[in-house]
Amino acid sequence: MQKDQWATKIGFILSSAGAAIGLGAIWKFPYITGMNGGGAFFLLFIAFTIIIGLPILIAEFIIGRGSQKEAVSAYKSLAPKSGWSFIGHWGVAGSFILMSFYSVVGGWVLIYSLMSIPGLIIDKGTNYEQLFGSITGSPLITILGLALFILINIIVVSFGIKNGIEKSSKLLMPLLFVFFIILVIRSVSFEGAMEGLKFFLQPDFSKITAENVLYALGQSFFSLAVGVSVMVTYSSYLNKNVSLTSSALSVSFMNIFVSLLAGLAIFPVVFSFGLEPAEGPGLLFIVLPEAFAQMPFGELFLSLFLLLFLFAILTSSFSMLEIITSAFTAKKQRSRRKVAWIAGCIVFIAGIPSALSSSTMENFKIFNLTVFDASDFLVSNIMLPAGCLFISLFIGYKMERTLVKEEFLLSSNLSVGTFKAWYTLIKTIVPVTIIVVFLTSIGII
Repeated sequence: MQKDQWATKIGFILSSAGAAIGLGAIWKFPYITGMNGGGAFFLLFIAFTIIIGLPILIAEFIIGRGSQKEAVSAYKSLAPKSGWSFIGHWGVAGSFILMSFYSVVGGWVLIYSLMSIPGLIIDKGTNYEQLFGSITGSPLITILGLALFILINIIVVSFGIKNGIEKSSKLLMPLLFVFFIILVIRSVSFEGAMEGLKFFLQPDFSKITAENVLYALGQSFFSLAVGVSVMVTYSSYLNKNVSLTSSALSVSFMNIFVSLLAGLAIFPVVFSFGLEPAEGPGLLFIVLPEAFAQMPFGELFLSLFLLLFLFAILTSSFSMLEIITSAFTAKKQRSRRKVAWIAGCIVFIAGIPSALSSSTMENFKIFNLTVFDASDFLVSNIMLPAGCLFISLFIGYKMERTLVKEEFLLSSNLSVGTFKAWYTLIKTIVPVTIIVVFLTSIGII
């Protein structure tokens, strides 16, 4: 049994939502939607989140609490003397690669946050696209941001679940929602905002390709933080009086809601100021200053929003470092603090090539992608879907059905019929959909 546990149900839900929301919903969702057709992509994303992502999230919760162990040990405990523990190792590896490039973006947000406090971002005549390029094009600035971001992660994860991750999530996550709603209200009031709303909310399925569908599936997994067993580790700290299904529904709803807010906040500004919706990873950093510059006390609001955004990113990265740390402290009584420091330093070293992808290593390509983009593609479109496929097969065909049923129904008002429907979904529809989407995207089907 894990010694550390979530103190409250709301603490677990907000921390899980924080792990899910982070960069996935706020940073990545707007630009990946902009690059993949707008409204039609958004509808695909919602469908995949509800039909595929939510059942997988419930499955990860069941594996975690059913075993009461972190990712690697969970599969060993539930399927002893079998090879299924590779799913846990897959998750740790995926979290490691994910955090290596994720922390680079976290470093960008940290630098922007520090610059906004003395009012160094918003200024008349500033070209925000050039500003973003100058920051990401500086090796010193990007590596410094990466180092500071990982340092914060190490410190918080060193304190553990209750004293580190949960307390901060309960305080700051609600504030992020409030500021996002304020930003949406301002964004939709710009002249020309309607074009942005049409692009985001009016689907044009003629723009959808097999590759777009794969990206939508990958985005649903990325934004829910499923496929790398992060939620297995988080739910292993959960006691038995919490409904896993209602918790998963809450996390999924918040994820879709924040993605909706992100789109409503970003795309009206994009079209109002003649920006390009397919701008790419820098979209958010160009649009936010444009929007806040048009508000009274814009610099102050930008600073507060960036700090809250930084927190949302940190809650996600906490979960990644947590799965790595817990994997190496589970068997042997190693010091959590020591392991967190070692793991953090290794992630920092691994993240340097991604940090330099816009500067000294911009011409170094892997399959015609920079290290940053290649890492993102590998995790989002290969490792996460494959991890979700493995988890669905494990819970549907290997884990003891009686335990799965018990964890699914525990502390909930759901019927046995609901469990049967979910169990059928996780055994058939989920794995088949993942396989078909992936094979179609690479041209086999």
